[in-house]
Amino acid sequence: MTTSMQKPEPLEPDARKPSGQPEQVVPVQSPRVLTRARRRQAVLRFWRQYRTHRAGLVGLVVLAVIALLALTAPLLVGADSQSVTSAPGGPMEAPSGEFPLGTDQFGRSLLALMLWGTRVSLTVGLLAAFLSVAIGTLIGITAGHFKGWYATVIMRITDWFLVMPTLVLAIALATVLSRSVWTTILAIGVTTWPTTARLVRAQTLSVESRPYIERSRALGGGHRHIMSRHVLPNVMPLVLAQTTLVISTAILTEATLAFLGLSDPTIVSWGGLLQDAREAGAVSSGNWWYLAPPGLAIAVVALAFTLCGRAIESVLNPKLGVSR
Repeated sequence: MTTSMQKPEPLEPDARKPSGQPEQVVPVQSPRVLTRARRRQAVLRFWRQYRTHRAGLVGLVVLAVIALLALTAPLLVGADSQSVTSAPGGPMEAPSGEFPLGTDQFGRSLLALMLWGTRVSLTVGLLAAFLSVAIGTLIGITAGHFKGWYATVIMRITDWFLVMPTLVLAIALATVLSRSVWTTILAIGVTTWPTTARLVRAQTLSVESRPYIERSRALGGGHRHIMSRHVLPNVMPLVLAQTTLVISTAILTEATLAFLGLSDPTIVSWGGLLQDAREAGAVSSGNWWYLAPPGLAIAVVALAFTLCGRAIESVLNPKLGVSR
């Protein structure tokens, strides 16, 4: 029995393509370009959702105005406004056209001092919050990843810090170390990290239970690769929201330390102004203009950061149901 072998027909050129013209090559974008495009889309999507929160927008506008005043303070009032020897007014003058917020015990304009204090309070709050969140994130990720005896020891230390009053520990550190802005930042940063550590550890345990972590381990991914490439990007939204909340706590703690006389006395801050008002007897003499502006400024900034933090939490985790 013979089988007939059919000769394959030659391929004909596509009639839809004009002859003699080269095929169009679609450019392939590099992974870096695609990553940037995705990040840009994520930021735009985050901003569109953030704008729906009226309280968050109010807090953001307030922080933007305060930050602008802090940056332009040298241009608005000048560095000589902090001088005690060349004070332009008399001691404890009430608010007037020349001095909208009155003067302090040395005759300096409280408005100018408030602007200079904005720079110090915001700087201390931001840096102390960054230090606190960095420590808490590092401890939380490592404790959730390695587990075992390391997690047990490190979390017992965290529990001890949670039980101890944060303000008492900060006062102890500020008392032992020299009085400076960096001492205040260190005292706040190393005492306010436990809450962040516990939150990040819980999120790390949730991420590590997902299937792609097992696949990464099976493909040879080490501890550093898993923590930096898989765990850290997934906990960053939580870290970002926690940072905005820690900043308000850091500003309040800095004001408390300055009010207790544990900060640098040569630097003007909102808490330092409250300390000066107490020493000058503003409470007993009824000089409300010496006490009200610094206290209101601290409350407004702390509230603004809290509003921003709640809005960010609601955007990153809609299940929280934060009101708009």
